[in-house]
Amino acid sequence: MLENVNLERALSHEEYKRALPALQRRLYDLEKACWDHGRPSIIVFEGWDAAGKGGCISTLTGRLDPRGFKLHVVHPPRTHELSFPWLRRFWLAVPNRGEMVILDHSWYHRVLDERVERTIPEKVWRQGYKDIIEFERMLADDGTVLLKFWFHISRKEQKKRFRKIEEDPLESWRVSERDWARHELYGDFAEAAEEMLELTESEFAPWTIVEATSRWYARRKVFLTIIAALEKALGNNAPPKEADAARSRHDAELRRAMESLTDA
Repeated sequence: MLENVNLERALSHEEYKRALPALQRRLYDLEKACWDHGRPSIIVFEGWDAAGKGGCISTLTGRLDPRGFKLHVVHPPRTHELSFPWLRRFWLAVPNRGEMVILDHSWYHRVLDERVERTIPEKVWRQGYKDIIEFERMLADDGTVLLKFWFHISRKEQKKRFRKIEEDPLESWRVSERDWARHELYGDFAEAAEEMLELTESEFAPWTIVEATSRWYARRKVFLTIIAALEKALGNNAPPKEADAARSRHDAELRRAMESLTDA
């Protein structure tokens, strides 16, 4: 599956800048409509280290109402969390009615990192698939919109990005020995990701593979996918698109004005 992804797909920075204001405005309006009509949503970001997930999340949330969403950066479970059922900490992150929750990594840690790094037995991570599917089905049956993104780059591209980050004195801290160790396991992670995508794909919690060599292409694709899913979930309660046109033009003008001030 992943070997057939076209990683050459790209979008110019200029095209991206022209499209961004309208996308941000539309997502803002949909966020408000979901809040008004009590429609919760969960957006999961998974993918390779240095694939651009953090930058995409930052752009995604840049114009949202902070009262309407929560962002969770998921790390390996702490010692006390190991005393509870493994999905407990994710149940605690489930959105309230009308709220949007964004997860930078997620419950898929069990069938990716813990599997490849062999911190748990095979029997445990295989059981994880069943737990995840039941968890997601329960959320979807309760009305939650579930979107899952896999940010995909090649091994060569990942190495190139690691090197570039290390060359920046202010950013080099972001790449650790553990990151390089995980890079050496690219093939093992790819195998685990393939199985994960296949076994956890569903109508109620679909995966979207994001071709992330071009950060501009990746970000636009994420915006368009989320917007389409929320519009579908809201149905007649979705705000009319026609109302966005004038405000989008205003946003574009404001962005140009801000850029001119920055360049001055």
